[in-house]
Amino acid sequence: MAEVLDFLTGRPLVLLTGAGLSTDSGIPDYRGPGAPVRTPMTWQDFVSGPLAQQRYWARSHLGWARMGTAAPNVGHYAAARLDPTLLITQNVDGLHEAAGSQRMVALHGRVADVVCLTCRRTSPRTALQKRLDALNVDWMARHGQAALRPDGDVDLDATSDFVVAGCHECGGPLKPDVVFFGENVPPDRVARCYEAVDALEDAGVLLVVGSSLTVMSGLRFVKRAARAGTPVVIVNRGATRGDDVATYTLNEGCSDFLASLAER
Repeated sequence: MAEVLDFLTGRPLVLLTGAGLSTDSGIPDYRGPGAPVRTPMTWQDFVSGPLAQQRYWARSHLGWARMGTAAPNVGHYAAARLDPTLLITQNVDGLHEAAGSQRMVALHGRVADVVCLTCRRTSPRTALQKRLDALNVDWMARHGQAALRPDGDVDLDATSDFVVAGCHECGGPLKPDVVFFGENVPPDRVARCYEAVDALEDAGVLLVVGSSLTVMSGLRFVKRAARAGTPVVIVNRGATRGDDVATYTLNEGCSDFLASLAER
């Protein structure tokens, strides 16, 4: 690890983080060592109709009660101290923001916000949580022990009696303001990330921490950096789809590594 820390010290950085960074905050990831096989809600599923939306919100209402109280860990605070040229996160938990990171792009949005699919108004998740509590007074007591999933919902099959709340303004269906699997990342976010990666050239480094790079939303930046000759360093528990183009790969814990780098 010392060789990698030496290599990174003093260089401009773009930092790309994934779910592995939030596991120390009690939020599980999809593909880390020992993670069970999970099937996430897709965009196509969610917009298929009220039953899918009921299933999602029944689970998400429980999950938010725990994800919404998760706290940043030492890795998040270290990332804020590093103050990279740009912090790109694939996580929707808001923990980088809570730790004080400023120059950042939440690539997949934030689960703390809700958007209406009809009128496109956004609102805070905390307000929706209170409405759902009022409509489902015993839901938490009956199902509060269900296992938390990476996207903020839980493992739960019995959802048919859950009452869903519509948009407070127009009554339309509500969706967390995050990018679901099968949905496209907004082009302006991608463009800002490309711009930061391109500006690194060969003097800076793209540092990937806690992501398996399984989905193209993050892998595209690794491929772009590699094509330009920009060094890529990947720190992750387990192999990633970017290992073949990386300058260095480390099978290390995310939080400890970032804390060590910040100390440099």
